[in-house]
Amino acid sequence: MAIIPWRPLSDDLDRFFEEDWLLPTFSSIRIPEPAMDVYETDKEVIAEVNLPGIDPEKVEISVKDQILRVSGRSEEKKEEKEKGYWRREIKKGSFERMVRLPSPVKEDKVDATYEKGVLKIVMPKTEMKKEKSIKIKVKSK
Repeated sequence: MAIIPWRPLSDDLDRFFEEDWLLPTFSSIRIPEPAMDVYETDKEVIAEVNLPGIDPEKVEISVKDQILRVSGRSEEKKEEKEKGYWRREIKKGSFERMVRLPSPVKEDKVDATYEKGVLKIVMPKTEMKKEKSIKIKVKSK
């Protein structure tokens, strides 16, 4: 019986990357979460989200219960057969990012701008609700 050497870094890896199953076959692909910076000033909480190549009209922003939610969609272009792609790495599909805000904000006063691939969301702070303490009256028998 002949002994066949096993070379995992050559044969198996080559076969792994040649398989067709690596290519997604479903139409809705999830884009990795976009990078986000959240910081605050004395009067505002500001979030900056990297969204290069995303149409700002297809982005939804909501703030509820001190949670910022940014979601959107990058439209899938139909593959052009004439181009003869050698590699396709630009991801198309939907994304969603949610983050808890460090301070309560005025949810109805949120403002957003989009410039050079960066979505900037400015949220004015609101005063924290003061906890109300109630003194309990104890009746003696």
